[in-house]
Amino acid sequence: QVQLVESGGGSVQAGGSLRLSCAAAGRTLSSYDMGWFRQAPGKEREFVAYITWTGVSTYYADSVKGRFTISRDNAKNTVYLQMNSLKPEDTAVYYCAAGQSVAGTFRDYSRYDYWGQGTQVTVSS
Repeated sequence: QVQLVESGGGSVQAGGSLRLSCAAAGRTLSSYDMGWFRQAPGKEREFVAYITWTGVSTYYADSVKGRFTISRDNAKNTVYLQMNSLKPEDTAVYYCAAGQSVAGTFRDYSRYDYWGQGTQVTVSS
């Protein structure tokens, strides 16, 4: 069992930055692919970013490419999402997720095994 806890959310003005963290307890994350998803009120959960268990490969949703960066520190059992140039449309609850059989299906949230409780990000114009 893996417990994931997100932190770092908050309220910022458009153009600002936030860094989300996803810390794991119960098991090392080093063998898990990791993803970040978000869900805005009234909308479906959507893919944001993905990083392989090695940290070698990363992928992003087109809407955040060039603004967000996913990274991981396996020694600290933590995954990060650096968010720059934030826009009001980035407002959502952000979730981290861990999976061991994700591979090319990383945009599909059903492929992940464990989820955090979410952290709210609010961007005002």
